[in-house]
Amino acid sequence: MEEIVKGIPGNPVKRGHAYGLVLVAASAFFWSTAGFFVRLLDLDVWTMIGWRSIFASLALLLIVVMQHRHRSAWAFRAIGWPGLIAIPISALSMLGYVVALKLTTVANVMIVYAMIPFVSAGIAFWWIGERTRRGVLPASAVALFGIIIMVGAAPRQDLAGNAMALLMTVTLAVVLVMARRYPSISMAPVNCLAAALVALVCWPLMATTLPSWQELLILALFGVTTTALAYMLFLTGGRHLPSSEASLVALLDVVLAPLWVWLAFSERPDRAAFIGGGFVLAAVVWYLLGELHQSRTATRLR
Repeated sequence: MEEIVKGIPGNPVKRGHAYGLVLVAASAFFWSTAGFFVRLLDLDVWTMIGWRSIFASLALLLIVVMQHRHRSAWAFRAIGWPGLIAIPISALSMLGYVVALKLTTVANVMIVYAMIPFVSAGIAFWWIGERTRRGVLPASAVALFGIIIMVGAAPRQDLAGNAMALLMTVTLAVVLVMARRYPSISMAPVNCLAAALVALVCWPLMATTLPSWQELLILALFGVTTTALAYMLFLTGGRHLPSSEASLVALLDVVLAPLWVWLAFSERPDRAAFIGGGFVLAAVVWYLLGELHQSRTATRLR
């Protein structure tokens, strides 16, 4: 998430700080409902992903049209060859996310996902030579230790879900680093086409009968809130915050997602998830707080 904010034109400003906090917190809230929607729907994974992707693609298309109006077609052409490469990678991330939520607990998925700042830092160092900041290596080691605790105690089905969560995290990190490497890429058209690609892949595997109107309504909410709406709120709010602060607030997603399914479906994380997740969250919060302090210090020195 940090990489998304840094790709937004304009420097963070103090004016509108509270406004930015509210929008980023709202985006984290909507992102956190993904597990709730997956548990709410009694559909096979391909039907669920396919319909969710259709609604997500349409909602993202609406955002592109709202942003570019009569130049919407140009916005899709302007993604260039880096955007074309990013589309299938982003599609893998979308696919892996929902499959992971079907195969393991929401808490396990979010614990793996919380590793994304460190995964992104490693990919950026290897790919574009971006120097890692002080604290990345020790924080990564602590977080990795937490993941090992969680995975080591996981049953076989959870291992498959954790693997899909890792696929989602790594592919999303690659796309975020691509956005830094190629700042001309507009992520709304890329994600719109990625969601359309997922829907196309799932279409032959989806159930031949239409879901009920209640299920279609839930699928529409699933696609719109966890993609288009969350995406738009995060990018808008991120303009008013330092990237490290936006990343820290967005971490609410990791905490809230297991809470919703625990309250609604009594899905309680096991002891290993609590212990391992504690290590991961502590490492991420410690790292992002350091980033926030460094950002504020640099701002005062200007």
